[in-house]
Amino acid sequence: QVQLVESGGASVQPGGSLRLSCAASGYTYSMAWFRQAPGKEREGVAGIFPNLGLVGRTYYADSVKGRFTISKDNAKNTLYLQMNSLKPEDTAMYYCAADTDYIGIWYTEKYAFWGQGTQVTVSS
Repeated sequence: QVQLVESGGASVQPGGSLRLSCAASGYTYSMAWFRQAPGKEREGVAGIFPNLGLVGRTYYADSVKGRFTISKDNAKNTLYLQMNSLKPEDTAMYYCAADTDYIGIWYTEKYAFWGQGTQVTVSS
């Protein structure tokens, strides 16, 4: 069983930046960030799969491309989401997801392990 603990959520003004972290307690292969805004379905934000153990292969939702960056520190077993140029529509609960296998479609919700979420609010 892998436990995921997210941190880094906060309230920021539009145009601001935040970095979310997700510490994993055990081995993970596929990892991703999802978010869920009030009254909306949960959606994939970014995913990362290791590529020969070197640079991770990354994927992004169109709505965050060019503004968000997903990365993983394998030594610390921690996933990050750097969020820049934040917009009010980025307001949501952000969840970390992980699996010990290759997921394939990064935005599927078939990940075996999920964190409790961290709240991001973008408002002036």
